[in-house]
Amino acid sequence: MNTDASLIAALYAEFGGNIGSSSSRPVNATLQADSPDFQDHLIGKNMLQVFTSPQILLRLLSYLKRSVSNPFLFLYDLTAIDERSRAANSQNAVEKVDFTLVYHLYSYSRHTFIRVKVPLYGAYPHLPSICSLWQNANWYEREVYDLFGIGFDGHPNLRRILMPLTWEGHPLRKEHPARATDMGPFKLTDEKQEKEQESLMFKPEDWGLERQRSDVDYMFLNLGPQHPGTHGVLCIMLQLEGEEIVNAIPDIGFHHRGAEKMGERQSWHTYIPYTDRIDYLGGVMNNLAYLLAVEELAGISVPKRVEVIRIMLCELFRIASHLVWYGTFAQDLGQLSPVFYMFTDREKIFDIIEAICGARMHPNWFRIGGLAQDLPQGWDSLVRTFVEYFPARLKEYEAMVLRNSIFKARTVGIGIYTLEEAIEWGVTGAGLRACGMAYDFRKSRPYSGYENFEFDIPTGQNGDCYDRALVRVEEMNQSLRIVKQCLENMPEGSYKSDHPLTTPPLKKNTMQDIETLITHFLQVSWGPVIPQGEAMSCIEAAKGANSYYLISDGNTSAYRVRIRTPSFPHMQMLPYISQGYTVSDLLSILGSMDYVLADIDR
Repeated sequence: MNTDASLIAALYAEFGGNIGSSSSRPVNATLQADSPDFQDHLIGKNMLQVFTSPQILLRLLSYLKRSVSNPFLFLYDLTAIDERSRAANSQNAVEKVDFTLVYHLYSYSRHTFIRVKVPLYGAYPHLPSICSLWQNANWYEREVYDLFGIGFDGHPNLRRILMPLTWEGHPLRKEHPARATDMGPFKLTDEKQEKEQESLMFKPEDWGLERQRSDVDYMFLNLGPQHPGTHGVLCIMLQLEGEEIVNAIPDIGFHHRGAEKMGERQSWHTYIPYTDRIDYLGGVMNNLAYLLAVEELAGISVPKRVEVIRIMLCELFRIASHLVWYGTFAQDLGQLSPVFYMFTDREKIFDIIEAICGARMHPNWFRIGGLAQDLPQGWDSLVRTFVEYFPARLKEYEAMVLRNSIFKARTVGIGIYTLEEAIEWGVTGAGLRACGMAYDFRKSRPYSGYENFEFDIPTGQNGDCYDRALVRVEEMNQSLRIVKQCLENMPEGSYKSDHPLTTPPLKKNTMQDIETLITHFLQVSWGPVIPQGEAMSCIEAAKGANSYYLISDGNTSAYRVRIRTPSFPHMQMLPYISQGYTVSDLLSILGSMDYVLADIDR
């Protein structure tokens, strides 16, 4: 019996009829622990899935985290689905489910995900909070409450997180309009303006913060949303005792644009450009995270040439993203020159991207089943010139920044967290590896052909701001290794799969017969019809683990799009790791975090 089957058998042995492979299975059914149909629990590419009830949820999740061998220590994501408008709701054959709560857990020792689903009934259901099990569940539950109206009993501060406090309705419910044109004209009366202004005032009591204690009067300071150190529209309310941070409350949502809601109105094909704007420094990496899930749903396998081209461009964007982080981090700590040098080198990468894709920051070049077009003539000389040029520049930057005494004084021993704390709070990417854990999804769960490439996983030891910088700098060297391997081993072949759901079909075939021409027209304008099902991708993006959880009910657009971004849990950890430091240290911590506001807010 394989380990996945052993896990399901252990769950049946422990919980009996309280779990099942679908919501249609009666809760009190008698199931044999030694003979469950394990295939019912395997969804897509090795995704384990179980259903349970709210009554048993806490015990089941606690068992998965604390009692099973090779436990699921990482709460990867938590979201919901409004089931009420499904065109083909085959999951819920016995009685119609109104909502489903979805928990994705990950085991670092198993390299395995498990998806736990909880069917919910009623217009505004509620279930127990799991904040007592995972620290990072706090923001995820607030997000579900905000966008779906689902309550969590026992949550320490259940309030909106992305939408304004005065917002009416819950945007990811199916009855909520997807477009502003469906909502009527906006009117700002004096009464409404006063109400909005009142709601924007920060009240420490709402967050359980004291204004004073014994002989201390705390000061409350807004850092942002215009402060250059916040790198965007982020506001952090600081509770200060002198210069020392007593507490910090991040106020996010200023950049929220409803990216998941947009996925329900756009076709599978026309949603690709929207993904570019999530981590807007990651470029085509956003496309890849989305398309891997679409291609799994559609059963599309892409040619080897497509895999290698995708990897090459993703690694170039990883370097470009890290250069922005590197230069602005140094600037936050008082060095002005590095940001100019590094942005100049970023332009050299954009020259390559533009030559290949036709655009720079948001190339929107990957497609369902392949690429928009093949590599142009001369691409190899552009890439070769860069991989020969850039290593020496990295060494210059190391001397300029990493060895700078002021930079080290402001980063070494600042913003420390342990490996256990990183896993508990959902830290991924360089922030996790800086704690000494050599974990990279490109190695542990290879995708798009990464298993064919040689590269190392850089790690730190201290989990501080300086080690996070060291890891990212070395990641650029490793990305160069990967890009060089792509350059030297680019396969021949097509830039698109010949699968019928590839979008759009190859243009060269459209003039040969009317059927292909019609198909091309429909695939571009109407979009492909993706088979019913669900899939979740997971990639190692520049800032950490990024994934798209997609649900299709057999239509031309997704029924549900869930975007799990690395910056969201990273920002949630900020209050925990900034307490006891000074305001100037906070800028070091923020800079080392390498977040993007659109990646937080979506």
